[in-house]
Amino acid sequence: MADVKTLFDEMGGYDTIRKVHKIFYDKIYADAWMGQFFREIDQTHIENQQTDFMVAAMGGPEKYYGAFPIPAHQHINITNELFNYRHDLLKASLSEAGLSEALSEKWLKIDGAFRTGLVKKSILDCKGRYKTDPIVDFQVPHKKNAA
Repeated sequence: MADVKTLFDEMGGYDTIRKVHKIFYDKIYADAWMGQFFREIDQTHIENQQTDFMVAAMGGPEKYYGAFPIPAHQHINITNELFNYRHDLLKASLSEAGLSEALSEKWLKIDGAFRTGLVKKSILDCKGRYKTDPIVDFQVPHKKNAA
């Protein structure tokens, strides 16, 4: 019987997935808009969490013990524009990490599957994860001063 290769294996395992997340979160933290959402979150921590999550999603070892995406982001006003912007940063990171277009599309398909659960129609769809949790909503920097 032949070994079944998982997407995790096709991607190149932990090393490739970690590399993508390092490139991606370097972009996120340096970005004027996206960086605002991560000010209070340690970059290494989020890279490790996201790596563990994606490893499991791609059929690798299940070591992720964090919150699932929808409840973890219920307090953040994620618009279609924000989701698309983040998705574009991820796509650029996949390319920069040297993934083929075919593998990048597979990764982006997993990422995109969360759109309907994460994107809100308005800030009124947000709710705190606990009583003191603020609603997080940052406008695109270039739109702040628009009339």
